[in-house]
Formats: sequence, structure tokens, C-alpha cells
Amino acid sequence: MQIGLISDVHGNRVALETVLDDMPPVGGLVCAGDVVGYNPWPADCVDELRDRAVPTVMGNHDAAIEGSAFRFNRMAQAGVEHAREQLSDDQRAWLADLPVERREYGGRLKVVHGHPDDPDRYMRYTRPHEFSARLLGDEDVLVLGHTHVQHVERYADGIVVNPGSVGQPRDGDPRAAYAVVDLDGLTVETHRVEYDVDAVQAAVAEAGLPDRIGSRLARGE
Repeated sequence: MQIGLISDVHGNRVALETVLDDMPPVGGLVCAGDVVGYNPWPADCVDELRDRAVPTVMGNHDAAIEGSAFRFNRMAQAGVEHAREQLSDDQRAWLADLPVERREYGGRLKVVHGHPDDPDRYMRYTRPHEFSARLLGDEDVLVLGHTHVQHVERYADGIVVNPGSVGQPRDGDPRAAYAVVDLDGLTVETHRVEYDVDAVQAAVAEAGLPDRIGSRLARGE
């Protein structure tokens, strides 16, 4: 079975729609959190995932809508405040009810946002002692996000995959990122797709959000 993996949508409706259109046929879809934050369309992105009944975990920006201890810079805080203004009570309740961990497909696929033991912790594959086989439990595939950096590591006991960010890549590649895992063959394909960054930048300016939210999209940072 092919499963689509997305993460860190961050209110970027244009990128999300492009990713969903580009994704090959899959038997399911999961999201590793941060549906909202930064970009102008948090409500649309929440509705898209809700309408598709996508199993989703809570990211730090999602948690911040109702208040959290995570420390944001001014740019990120502006995105959180924008989302609070745009989201309905029902949409906010959906975000607040998201779990920090999900096990899907008979427990073979586990989804978290950051570290399995700490959703706010950044797991960086450049640090082998952090991004390692020790992250795996009983699952065959561990999906995580948070860093906005696409990466896959295969171990004897399974696969750890960060599909990258749909709405705000930070690996120097401005294209929206996602991945597809084959649970039968235990293989992962990573994907990148161009989207209309100019349209997002214009919407960022129109919404009165910080300019850097839009400008960094063109650089993938």
C-alpha cells in the first residue's frame, strides 16, 4: 500500500493544493503536524485536511493557537496571531484535539511532529546520534517533521522519514516537499514540486504579515 506523507503545511494553501494535485495515487495520507502558522490561509488548510479525514498530529504551531510554552520569534508569532484571527471556533477545536502521536495501518506507521518523546525537539539528520535507529519502536516507518528538511534513513528495523515541508521548505530548495511510502516493499520516494510562490508572497503582503515570511519562500529557507 502506498501512503502519502506530508508535514509543515503552515497555512500555505497554494503549496498544499499543488502537492495534493501532484501526488501519485495513494491508499492514504498522513500529516506530521503544523497545519497552521506563517502563511495566510490557516483556515483553508485545516478544512482541506479535515475534509479528507487525514490522520494528523499536533505541531508546535498548532498547539500555540490555544497557547503553549514554545518560544517563537516575532515572525513566527505573527503567523500564530494571524491564524488565531482567521480560524473559527470549530477549526480551533479540531487543532486542539490533535494528538501528539498517531499509529496507523495496524501500528506499522507512527507519526509524530518532532522527537517521539518530545514533539518540540528538532531531530536533525546531520547529528547521527539524534537521527538514528533508536528512534524506531515497534513500527516499520516513523514519520516526523518540524525541521522542514526532507530526509530518509533506512535501518535494519525500519525507516525514519521526514517528508520535508509543504508550505515552508528550509533546505535550500523552494519547491514544496512530500514523500510516498510503500508499506509492502518498505520503500520511500521523496518528491518536490514547484508552486506559485509569487501568489503566496502577494497574499502575505495583503494579509499584513512580515515580509520575510514571503521572501524566504523563494530561497527555501
